[in-house]
Amino acid sequence: MGKSKTNKFRRPQFNAEGLSVTAVKEVEEDHDGVDSPAGELLEKLQSPSADVREFACASISRVVQQSQTIPGFLQRDAVRRLGPLLLDRSLAVRETATGALRNLSACGGHEVCEDMVKQDVMTPLTALLRECCAGFETNDALSLKGQKNTVEDVANEAVNLLWNLCESSSQALSVFNKAGILDVILQCLERHTHNIKLALSAAHCLHTVTEDNAELLCSMNNAVLGTLESVLLSSQVDMAHTLLRTLAAGSVWNLKSSLPTARQAQTLNALMATLSQCLELDAGTLIPQLRQAEVAQSATASEAGNMEDHQAAAGNMAVEEMDDDDEEEGVGPRTNGKATKMDKDFSDLLPRGKEELREATALLTAQQTSLEIIVNMCCSDDPSDDEWEEASSSDESEMCPDGLSEGNTSLLSPLCLSAEVHGALINHNIPEKVLKKTQFPSSEAMDVCRHNPTWKILMKKMHRVQYRALTCLHNMLSTMDAESLGGAAALQDVAQHLSTLVFSAPEIPKEEEFLEAVTSAMRSLLQIIAYMKIPQCMTPQQLMSLSEAATRCDVVSVRVNALAILGITGSTLAKEKGTAETLQMIGNALLQVAAKDANLVVCGEALDALFDVFADGDEAERAAKNINLLSALKALQPVFKAKIRKEGKGKYSPEQLCVLDNIKVNLRRFIGYLETVVKK
Repeated sequence: MGKSKTNKFRRPQFNAEGLSVTAVKEVEEDHDGVDSPAGELLEKLQSPSADVREFACASISRVVQQSQTIPGFLQRDAVRRLGPLLLDRSLAVRETATGALRNLSACGGHEVCEDMVKQDVMTPLTALLRECCAGFETNDALSLKGQKNTVEDVANEAVNLLWNLCESSSQALSVFNKAGILDVILQCLERHTHNIKLALSAAHCLHTVTEDNAELLCSMNNAVLGTLESVLLSSQVDMAHTLLRTLAAGSVWNLKSSLPTARQAQTLNALMATLSQCLELDAGTLIPQLRQAEVAQSATASEAGNMEDHQAAAGNMAVEEMDDDDEEEGVGPRTNGKATKMDKDFSDLLPRGKEELREATALLTAQQTSLEIIVNMCCSDDPSDDEWEEASSSDESEMCPDGLSEGNTSLLSPLCLSAEVHGALINHNIPEKVLKKTQFPSSEAMDVCRHNPTWKILMKKMHRVQYRALTCLHNMLSTMDAESLGGAAALQDVAQHLSTLVFSAPEIPKEEEFLEAVTSAMRSLLQIIAYMKIPQCMTPQQLMSLSEAATRCDVVSVRVNALAILGITGSTLAKEKGTAETLQMIGNALLQVAAKDANLVVCGEALDALFDVFADGDEAERAAKNINLLSALKALQPVFKAKIRKEGKGKYSPEQLCVLDNIKVNLRRFIGYLETVVKK
């Protein structure tokens, strides 16, 4: 305990939000309980008609977005029935079948992905990916002719399915490594100049499969690294390419131990430049501009549409009357008797025609990803004894306490921040740019999103960028020396900034992810300030109010951070005159938590903080006597020991139990110390 640990981000899990499920609900209203739509739709997969097979796949793709329908499909062997259709003679069927499996994997989660891999979905998927890449040249010709379903559309669905499976299944990742699918993904990535959508899917997948994948490192060669470097050095200024470069930077970082020594400095510089340029972008300005562009585009399209409507009103009315039933089933008007889909993207993608929204989403995703990469760069490679708190956290964030994988060599290792990485961060002004991102999202951008239903999803993303920046600040404070961060004056400015974030509103924010990030950053900062004996702007009363808010939070790490902050504050105050009353307030708060918190990790942190606050000094001795600390700890000691004995083995990891045993020993010793103080 004592020093604060650094955090590491895993790649975020795929999600299944985005598309309306109105059609799904309508289907479910007609097929409740036993009469599930699964059986009927799966039977249609065997139809000799490609149109029927396509319709069935598209319907399954929509229906499984309601997770409660998934068991019905799995019980009817949906994966094995859909698998062969990945290689159907119809491109449209291939695309919709892959989309159905993609949504099944995204909405079903880890267990469904594992089950899909066990049912050998990787065999047809691998074959499909290879066929797609072999057909890219033919695809270009078909695209020029305006053909609706192209090989690249199929490849995009397939790469997303692969990404989902490798994210959740170690067996899928093993197949990826052994089957040589890396070359296929690189071919998709190389098509970024004319199909950014496919390239982004490939970049997301590559960023996932390269993380902590020692087996894949053996496949690395100059061609792989060359492809990634060419993406890093691409010059397109749109947000989609900004995201593409960011994901490529993440993959390069994951593969850092494979970089040839002669290219490491150059590659590291290109990587940092990519992250720096991404963080330089101001979402608070760009998002309102993008929304204005969308409004202008919509107005232009509306004017053009009105002219067409006057010319074809009668025909449209006839079509609407004829096709009411089709639209209820999520199918568009019939052309020559054939049902056509209103939108062929049945998976978790933004609606078509929302290019400005896509750009805004890509910007925020790129900035979040950039910050996560920097978090990992500043992640201590040495396990700290604070890692024990993580395993019992109820938090479901993407952070994990692990250090980087072993085996890192040369320039970028051992990463407890190497001189070269440290220098590159400073040279590209990364700390300054990270600090700017810790500010609350722009009120103008938030208002723009708040008043438009389709843009509302960006509000959470803007906050997420702030949370990642705060975690990034925490890691930089934990791994970089004070002078690199600007010295005492700069650290005081950071303290003032964090104080404003937390205490400027009438009430302390209650958002758990914000509290976790900001308390981590404050804990690291206060440790440095205390060590350097720098005056700081946050009063003990403010920190007490933060602690009170944090200790009501369900996330264990937030409560632990708050207690550590109280411990740091109290141990600093104990060295000053006239602080006994404040120390009493801190002591009582810590005792309350140590006695009443249901989690032993939190109780242990509270006791550890008490040891720090009341370890030495006249003010601490006076405060300890006034709150009867000795008798309180004597009463608490047997309860704490009994809880460890009763709950320990079933609820906590061996590492946590080891730390708890140490605290138990320290508690006995501290009680002995207090007894000698009383006898003075």
